[in-house]
Amino acid sequence: MSNRRRGQQSLDEGDFNALLTQSDGQSEDWNGFILKHLDDLVYCCNLEGTCLYCSSSVTKWLGYTPEEIIGSRYTEWCHPDDVHFTGGKELLRNQKSIIELRVRANDGSFLWFEFALHLADEGQQNPRILAVGREITKRKYEETVLEETMRIARIGSWEWNVAEDRVALFDQLYHIFGIEKKDEPMSSAEILAMVLPSERERLIEAVGNALHLGHFDFEFQHEMQEGEYQYLHLRGIVTYNEDGQPVKISGTVQNITDRKLVERKLQETVERYNSLKKYNHDAVFSLDLNGHIINTNVMAEKLTGYKIPQMTGKRFSMFIEEWQLQDILSEAIADATIEKGIDKIKTKDGQEAEVLTTIAPIIINQKNVGFYIIAKDITEQKKLLIAKETAESTNKAKSEFLAMMSHEIRTPMNGVIGMTDLMLETTEVTDTQREYLEIIRKSGDTLLAIINDILDFAKIESGKAELHEEAIDLRKVISETLDIVMVRAKEKGLALDFTVSPDIPGTLLGDPERLKQVLLNLIGNAVKFTYTGGINVTVNRLSGKEKQISLRFAVRDTGIGIPKEKIPLLFEPFSQLDHFMTRSYEGTGLGLAITKKLVGLMGGEIWVEPQDGPGATFMFDICFKEKQGVTNLMRSDAQEQPQSKKLRILIAEDNEINQIVLQKMLERLGHFTTIVSNGQEVLQTIAYESFDMIFMDVHMPEMNGLEATEIIKRTVSQEKCPVIIAVTANALKGDRENCLRVGMDDYISKPIKSSVVTEVIGKYF
Repeated sequence: MSNRRRGQQSLDEGDFNALLTQSDGQSEDWNGFILKHLDDLVYCCNLEGTCLYCSSSVTKWLGYTPEEIIGSRYTEWCHPDDVHFTGGKELLRNQKSIIELRVRANDGSFLWFEFALHLADEGQQNPRILAVGREITKRKYEETVLEETMRIARIGSWEWNVAEDRVALFDQLYHIFGIEKKDEPMSSAEILAMVLPSERERLIEAVGNALHLGHFDFEFQHEMQEGEYQYLHLRGIVTYNEDGQPVKISGTVQNITDRKLVERKLQETVERYNSLKKYNHDAVFSLDLNGHIINTNVMAEKLTGYKIPQMTGKRFSMFIEEWQLQDILSEAIADATIEKGIDKIKTKDGQEAEVLTTIAPIIINQKNVGFYIIAKDITEQKKLLIAKETAESTNKAKSEFLAMMSHEIRTPMNGVIGMTDLMLETTEVTDTQREYLEIIRKSGDTLLAIINDILDFAKIESGKAELHEEAIDLRKVISETLDIVMVRAKEKGLALDFTVSPDIPGTLLGDPERLKQVLLNLIGNAVKFTYTGGINVTVNRLSGKEKQISLRFAVRDTGIGIPKEKIPLLFEPFSQLDHFMTRSYEGTGLGLAITKKLVGLMGGEIWVEPQDGPGATFMFDICFKEKQGVTNLMRSDAQEQPQSKKLRILIAEDNEINQIVLQKMLERLGHFTTIVSNGQEVLQTIAYESFDMIFMDVHMPEMNGLEATEIIKRTVSQEKCPVIIAVTANALKGDRENCLRVGMDDYISKPIKSSVVTEVIGKYF
C-alpha cells in the first residue's frame, strides 16, 4: 500500500525528510506552520522506541498533550498485541515501511492507525525513526466485518491476470479448497489440475464463454479428499483493455454444498410422491426455494397445455406473475392468504384458466425446502360464481359510483354556478359580458340537470323517470347545446353547425332538458373523438299526425369512426367508445346508455348508421306535440328578503372556491362570516366564539361534518348550540336522513344558489 493511496493530505517520507532537514529561517517557519495544522499524527523516536517528538494533532486523536508522549516508549500507549519490533533497524530491514497498529487513547479506548515509517540519519551516531500516521479505525472495522461475512457465507475471492496467466487466491479460498496457503500466484494450469477430470472440459468451456460475454458463472463438484466432495459456485467479471482484449477476471468462489444436498434430498423426496401426483385429479407442481419447477403431473399438462419435460426446470412465473411467485417463496409459510391471490394460471395458448389454489410447504428435517402448488381448474364454476356475484353487487356498485360522481362533479359545479350567480347579481357588466355570463349559467344549469339524471340512473333504467312538458324552441335548444361544447370544439379546430328543416314549427311541446341532454351526449362524444373537420346536426320532419309531429335527428362527425362489430356495445351501461380504441378517453360509460333510455322515454329509438372508414352518424326519432296557444312561462328566482338580524355564521368547507361562493352570498346579505376547513377546526373555533348558524360541509378532511356535528350536539348546551345546515355534493336517497340522524337541523345540496341560502336562513331566523 502506497502513501498516495491514503489521500492528498498525508505527507510521504520524502516530504518529511526534506521538511525536517531544511535549515533556513523561512523554511523553519513553514515547518512549524505545517506541523501545527497537519491532521495526521507525526511521531519521532529513537531506535529503542522512546519518543523524541510528537505533533500537536495527538491531542485531537488520542487526548494526550505532546508533552505526555515525549520521553515515553511507544509500548506504553500501543496495544500489547501490536508491538512488532525490538529495534528500529530490524523493523525497517525485515518488515514493510508501512505498519498498522492500535493506539490507546486517553479514555482507554483503542484506535487503529496506519503509520508510514522512515529511518532518518541512518549511519550517523543517533539515527531516528520518523512515523506519519493516519487514523483507520472505520476502515479496519469494515475489513473485519467483510472478512467475517465472507467466512460465514463460505465465500472467497480470486483474481486471474489473463495476460500473465497469474491466479491470485485470497485467504478464505485456501480453506475452501483445502490446500496450504502459497505466497506466490498460481497458474491457470495449476488451478485446472485441482478440478476433477470430469469437470475440466465444462470449466474450460465456461471460461472461454466468459471471455466473450464479460461474466463468469459456473457450478462444479470438487473433491476435497478421496470420497469427500463439495459443490462450489464460481462467479466472475471480465475486465477488458482499450482494444477489447480481456485483461483479468475477478470473482468469488462460494461453497454451496448444503444447498446442493438439500436440492438432491428434495428431488429424492419428490420422487416418492410421484404416484400421488400422477393420480391426483388436480394439477400439482413441486417447486424448489428458487421458484423452479421440480416436477408436476398429468393434470398439470391438461391444465396448462405443456408437457412435463417442457415445465421441469422452468420458473413457475411462466404461469403466474413474478411478484406472485416471490410472495409464495418469501411469505407463504407465515401467510396462508397468499394462495387466495393465485386465481389464474396462464396456459400455452395464451389464455388464462381460473383456478382454486392450495400452497403447501415441503418440509424435510424440520426445514422448508420447497412448495407444492395444487391448482383446481374452476373455470366453469367461476363463470357461474362471477355471474352470481355480479348480480348481487350491481346495486351496491351503482350506489357507490353515483355517490362518488355526485361529490366529485357537484363540488366544482357549485363554484361555477355560485360565482356566475354572484356576478350577475352584484356586478355591473356590459351587455356582452352579461351574454357570456348567461351562457355560463345556462350551461351550468344544463350540466346540473344532466348530473341529476346520471345520479338517478337507476330511476331512468327502471322507467320511472318523468317527462316535463313545456314549450320548446327547437332551434334555440340546439344552439344552446352547441354553445356548451363550442369552446372545446374551437380548441380542436372543429366546425359546428346545424340545420332544421323549414317545415318544422318554431315552437313544439316536449321536455327541453331531456332533449338537450340527449343532444349534449351525442355532440360531446362527437367532439371527443373528432380531430379534424367538424360536427353537423340536422333535423328533418318524418310525418305528422293529429296534434303530433315526428322528427328525425342526425348527429354526424368526421372522427375516427366506429367498427361495425362494436356498434352493439355502444348503448350498454358502463361501456365506453374507447374500450376498443386506446382507453385514453375520459367518461363514465353511462352517456350513451342514458341517451338510449331517454330517447325511449320520449317514445323514440336511436341507432348508429353503419359506414366504412372514418366518421360516425348517430340518428334518433322522437315525437313532439304541436303548440296550441301555449305560453312559455319564465321562471324567476325567489326574491331575496332582507334579514332583520345580522347573524354570525361559521362556514365549514375545505374547497376554497366553495368557501368564497358561500362567503360572498352571506356577506351580501349582511351577515358576518368565519371560514374553517375541517371538522377539527370547527370544534376549535366554536370553543372560543359563538355563532348563530353553521353551514357544515359533509365531506371534509381529518374530521368530516357528520362527526363534528355529533360532537357539537353532545357537548354544547341546547340554548348555545348554533343551527347546523348540512351542505353536501351528494344528492342520493338516504343522504338527508344521515345528516338529520346525527343532529343537523337542515340539508342543502350543491350547487348552492343565493335564493336557497336566503330561504334556509329565513326558515330559522
